[in-house]
Amino acid sequence: MNILVLCTGNSARSILLESILTHRSEGRIKAWSAGSKPAGKVHPQSLVLLAEKGFPTDGLTSQSWDDYTAPNAPVMDAVITVCGSAAAEECPYWPGAPLRAHWGVEDPAAAAPQEQPAAFAETYALLSAKAAAFLALPFEEMTQEDLQSVFNRIGS
Repeated sequence: MNILVLCTGNSARSILLESILTHRSEGRIKAWSAGSKPAGKVHPQSLVLLAEKGFPTDGLTSQSWDDYTAPNAPVMDAVITVCGSAAAEECPYWPGAPLRAHWGVEDPAAAAPQEQPAAFAETYALLSAKAAAFLALPFEEMTQEDLQSVFNRIGS
């Protein structure tokens, strides 16, 4: 299953979920991430946290979601947005037929610098739990309707 994870800056939340889905799915999912207004670099605390959790960090980049609208881009089965609501973020909308889900969490990069390690850890824990709930399912055998229902349930 191909999943695109979207948020605004593509430096923290979407990067974390991309890594979790790709590396915890044992080859069942290939995830990418992008932003509607990419920061241009992955937040350093994202890289620190992922390394601490044993995830590879080489090749992680902050990129535009426009990269995934090109004719040669991978076809997505699902698009998950992870933007929060406290900062009144504009959450990107992905057109087309893939399943859509919103697993919103607040942006840990918006925390004060001294609070960022804890904010990133909390964000990681929330996204990891959502990913684990999905990965525990036989999603390859599920209908589109059942998958959409699961995505919605996990997001709420």
